[in-house]
Amino acid sequence: MAGANFLSTVRHPPAPLLASARGSASASAVSSPARRHAHNQVCCHAAAQDEPLQFRRRDLIGGCLTTAIGLEIIEGSTGFTGVATAADLIERRQRSEFQSSIKTTLATAITAKKELIPSLLTLALNDAMTYDKATKSGGPNGSISLSAEISRPENRGLSAALDLIVDAKKEIDSYSKGGPISFSDLIQFAAQSALKLTFLDAAIAKCGGNEDKGRTLYSAYGSNGQWGLFDKLFGRQDAQEPDPEGRVPDWSKASVQEMKDKFVAIGLGPRQLAVMSVFLGPDQAATEERLIADKDCRPWVEKYQRSRDTVSRTDYEVDLITTLTKLSSLGQKINYEAYTYPKQKIDLGKLKL
Repeated sequence: MAGANFLSTVRHPPAPLLASARGSASASAVSSPARRHAHNQVCCHAAAQDEPLQFRRRDLIGGCLTTAIGLEIIEGSTGFTGVATAADLIERRQRSEFQSSIKTTLATAITAKKELIPSLLTLALNDAMTYDKATKSGGPNGSISLSAEISRPENRGLSAALDLIVDAKKEIDSYSKGGPISFSDLIQFAAQSALKLTFLDAAIAKCGGNEDKGRTLYSAYGSNGQWGLFDKLFGRQDAQEPDPEGRVPDWSKASVQEMKDKFVAIGLGPRQLAVMSVFLGPDQAATEERLIADKDCRPWVEKYQRSRDTVSRTDYEVDLITTLTKLSSLGQKINYEAYTYPKQKIDLGKLKL
């Protein structure tokens, strides 16, 4: 079976399919790491044609049952983005389903305690802001969940938000099929859920409080679809020790210059500082009043204030999602197989074909 190829199982493959198979080497690699099978890899290639390719069932069975099947991942109507194995696709589905359950749990918990949204956002920010660019240590590693770190002055008032995270973790772990979720993942996903809720509430407010119209507005003009890259950063590892002290400023006491210096130190700048104003304390307006006095931050604060006054709020929401995504990945080596679970063994003798 070694070296088997999908094309060998098709009696009379169409010419376009053969051409696609020969040219498949130029396809770009898929973004996430893929399992590599040195043997028994069967690749299915399809060219983008006006008429869909059709195969008879018996043409496709052949040697595909006990081999790793490579599938072209097609995005949009043209072009290939890479090759993934069937095992990869199963794991992606498992992670996607687990993420959906996590988001449902978090949305329910946060909706019941909306007053904790500012604290949840600051919790995620402070966990990420421990990143040190020089040593590539720290970052969103869940260390803020440790008592030695949550008790620091800069994290004052965040204990209730952490309690919500702990309770949500217990529920999520109870239905997880791939092991307990890390605090580092859960804290960042809680920030995502909290932001989505504020975005949705803003859309509802723009529709005069009509929830149905607000949801339609957010779906049609909001930025929900921008979360794709953030969702791929799933599989962060928890730190076992608190990160060093002094890496995160006390946002309520820090000067704007100190805030800018901290953002620059991790590779960001005044633009990202301005868009993250909602993460810097319970009163966004008060924070922006401080930032707008700075000549570097002022144009960005004004830009995002104007954007929030529009129907779609696109500039503000997209830039905020982009900045949170970058913060959530600082210093992390993502385990793309996290939370996946062993596949059930198939008894080929019981298959009915």
